[in-house]
Amino acid sequence: MKHEIKICPICGNSFECKVGDIANCQCNIDIEQGTKEFLSKTYFDCLCKNCLDRFNKLFNTSKRYAFPTQKELFVEGLHYYKENNCWVFTELYHLLRGYCCKSGCRHCVYGFKKQK
Repeated sequence: MKHEIKICPICGNSFECKVGDIANCQCNIDIEQGTKEFLSKTYFDCLCKNCLDRFNKLFNTSKRYAFPTQKELFVEGLHYYKENNCWVFTELYHLLRGYCCKSGCRHCVYGFKKQK
C-alpha cells in the first residue's frame, strides 16, 4: 500500500502516514489508552508524532485536576487567561469539560472548526 504525505491539522507540519504499515508509522508511539479514547472522539484526522505526544501529556496533566464547577474554582493560567478583559479558555479547560460545544473555540482540543 502506498504511503501518504499528510499535514498535521494542529501544527501544520507534514509527515508520512503509513496506514498500510502501521508498525512503522510515525504515529505508532506509546500513548495511554485514555488518550487514544479521547482522540477517537475528536474531529482530527492523522496527527504528527509531536502533537500526539503533546495530547498524551495534556491528558496526563488533566488527571490532576477536576473541572471547575464554580467561578471560585477557576484558576487563571490553568483554566483560562484574560485577553482584552475576556476570558479565553485553555486546552486543559476544554479537555476537563469533556465535550465539544461546537462553537469554534480558539483552544478546542476536539478539532472542531466552524464552517464559514
